[in-house]
Parts: sequence; structure tokens; C-alpha cells
Amino acid sequence: MDKEPITADGLESLKEELIFLKEKKRPQIVAAISEARSHGDLKENAEYHAAKEEQSHNEGRITEINDIIARANVIDVTKMSNDGKVIFGSTVDLENLDTGEKITYKIVGKDEADLQKKLIFFQSPIGRGLIGKNKNDLVEIKTPAGVKNFEIKDVKYV
Repeated sequence: MDKEPITADGLESLKEELIFLKEKKRPQIVAAISEARSHGDLKENAEYHAAKEEQSHNEGRITEINDIIARANVIDVTKMSNDGKVIFGSTVDLENLDTGEKITYKIVGKDEADLQKKLIFFQSPIGRGLIGKNKNDLVEIKTPAGVKNFEIKDVKYV
């Protein structure tokens, strides 16, 4: 069982989701199953089958989160001294030198990566291209969409 890096925020989010699934969603599903059972014949009871399927998904996610938490190697960059180097958990302000666009990414583990929230997986092309670089470095990153050129404007350990 390999340890997986995760930020302190990522671990906290998973714990919150786990509590929600166990304490809120699970009882709702049990109530829905009970309600559907009261409608009679289970063979042709769509509500019952839908509730059982939802229960299966919920329990699967609970198992998955428990596994992630068990394998978590929490890296809290707020407790590290910032030397301007991009590391796992750091927040990086970039300027795309090709378009002039400014963007901020946080380098995170696979279970918390979410491009919509600007949380990028440390082993993604951009993540790999940034790790180990320093503030003010110019970086060329090969992405599936082509080569992108960035300047690292700032590195924060927040």
C-alpha cells in the first residue's frame, strides 16, 4: 500500500465528505429504501432499485475515501520555509508568455486535483514542468495542447 501525497486542505475535504456520506447521505438512502419497500413487490419497484444503486455508489465512495485517508502522506507547506521553489502543495502564480494570461495553480495530489478549481496534479504535464523550478524562472512545458511558455511570477506556501 503506497503512500499518496495529499495537502492538509485535501485531507480535510475528504474527511468532511466522509462525514457527510456517513451521517447525512447514508441515513437518507436507508430511509428511501425503507419507503420503497413499503410499496410492495420489489421485483418491479424502480424506486427500490434506484435507492439500492445509490446505496452501492455511496458505500463505494466511503470505501474509496477510507482507502485514500489510510494511504495519505499529508504535506503541509504552511509549515515549511518558502525559498521560492515550486514544491508539492505550493501555489504558483504564472504568466503565459504566449498569451499574456495570468493564472494561479496549486500543486496537489491526484485525489484532490480539479482543473476547474486550479488544483493541478503534481504528475500532470504542467505539474511536472513546475516542480523544482523557482520564482522568476522561465519554463517551457509540453502539454497535450502543445508547448506552453510560462514565467513563474510567485510561489506561495499557503
